[in-house]
Amino acid sequence: MKIVVLKNNLQEGLSAVGRSIGENLNLPILKNILLKTSSNQLTLSSTNLELAITSSISGKVLEEGLLSIPFDVLFNIVNNLTNERVHLESKGFNLILKTDNYEALLQGVDPQDFPIIPKIKNTKEFIEINSTLFKESITRVVNAAQISELRPEISGVLIDISPSALKFAATDSFRLAERVLTSQQFKTTISQSIKVIIPLRTIQEMVRVVKEDISVQVFIDSNQALFKVDGLEVVSRLIEGAFPDYNPIIPQITETEFTVQREQFINAVKLTSSFANRVNELTLKVEGGEKVIKLYSSDTNLGENNYLIPSKVKGSDVVVIFNWRYLLDGLKNIPTNEVLFGLNGDSRPAVLKAPEDTSYLYILMPVKPT
Repeated sequence: MKIVVLKNNLQEGLSAVGRSIGENLNLPILKNILLKTSSNQLTLSSTNLELAITSSISGKVLEEGLLSIPFDVLFNIVNNLTNERVHLESKGFNLILKTDNYEALLQGVDPQDFPIIPKIKNTKEFIEINSTLFKESITRVVNAAQISELRPEISGVLIDISPSALKFAATDSFRLAERVLTSQQFKTTISQSIKVIIPLRTIQEMVRVVKEDISVQVFIDSNQALFKVDGLEVVSRLIEGAFPDYNPIIPQITETEFTVQREQFINAVKLTSSFANRVNELTLKVEGGEKVIKLYSSDTNLGENNYLIPSKVKGSDVVVIFNWRYLLDGLKNIPTNEVLFGLNGDSRPAVLKAPEDTSYLYILMPVKPT
């Protein structure tokens, strides 16, 4: 192979594929990337056997070829180059990198030993969505997910696709977040409803590598998904199993509701949590006769504090305990000035959402009093 590329393009491509470099000691080749030149493009690929990322950058191809090179040393060299143009040329299984005043030889391995990058068979059915909306939807649910070896089905984000709606959901059994997009906000060629669970790491990497305000295409196969965007392809395995049926736990009515300024609520949670105990307990007290809610926390070794927040309260009086970190996560996911918190006693699920927005909800389980 022989190609001339711009340093910035090569640096961007390496940054993208570096997200899926493997750490398997039994397979040291996973610390390599695969370089392929064809049709005035340099394609860089990496995989950890669960996630594979391929990035294509433009260049002047003089000879087509294939190489497998250690990622870390190549990435370090490119990051420190000062010249704009970079010449790459193969010599056996090795790579010669040249600029006007620098030359390096990187020892590679037989590219045939590099793991096969999986391909999606079904390329006719997909969804297409604006990347900014895609990232915003993921970001608002992903912090409710948690890696679980006992329950792998909650170790990722559910993508529920139908012709009329696109849903993203995540849960760790103590809280649940759901974001719903209408048919006007995405395009699809998928005729039947599909539910898949994307591993948490894949979802996190998509948020990092996808640029703003471009188009993302998502293809679904029997056991893997392909995310295709602007010269970048991310292929991930799917998590087997059924995502929990969470609809029965979503409160249809609430015994107590209050509306409060979001930023003031966030500040109150942060401040009163200073005295929260080791299990992050924060007590919320609502009295219908008052126009305030009270947040309270205490620790026998530190002391206690409380915070009063002006609010619009409807319904029954209640005292309920929450994990303050989980509560704060939910508040951060709502972008509106006001938030609506619906409660059903001290032991049933509570719901946090924007007053006039039905596209997002955050369900939070109370903590049982000790």
